[in-house]
Amino acid sequence: MEMPKHIVAVGGIVEDEQGNILLVKTKHGGWVFPGGQVEVGENLMDALIREVKEESGIDVIVSHLIGVYSNTGIYKWYDGVTEIPTKIMLDFVCTPVGGALCTSEETLESRWVAKDKVLDKITAPAIRTRYQAYMDFDRNIRYMEYITKPEFEIKLHRGI
Repeated sequence: MEMPKHIVAVGGIVEDEQGNILLVKTKHGGWVFPGGQVEVGENLMDALIREVKEESGIDVIVSHLIGVYSNTGIYKWYDGVTEIPTKIMLDFVCTPVGGALCTSEETLESRWVAKDKVLDKITAPAIRTRYQAYMDFDRNIRYMEYITKPEFEIKLHRGI
């Protein structure tokens, strides 16, 4: 029996005291909220703190979980060769505590965007859907299964 392969990733919706949301512009995915893969031996909170800092320059405290997502579609990476397995993503609300906006190997730009203008920047359907879950958050954690290729499709959406 082959062991299953999954990517575990975390996303951070970072909101400042003025109600602005931290966004980063990636080389491949356009504007997104920061996050990324959890490395081997790394816990979720440390991974999110690291990813936000690496991608944007901002230091954060992780507050609370708002959603769990599965991208169950298997597709090719940007190189057209590497197969991407099922991804499990956990989104958390974060509070900024320091740092300064910067870019990275993965990001072309980072900026604070007014909460009601974020969806004007984000074009990727999965990221838009996950941000909308933040906007609609009512203290109930949401679970969503979707695929992104060949086109975005929500397969399951429910509370957990």
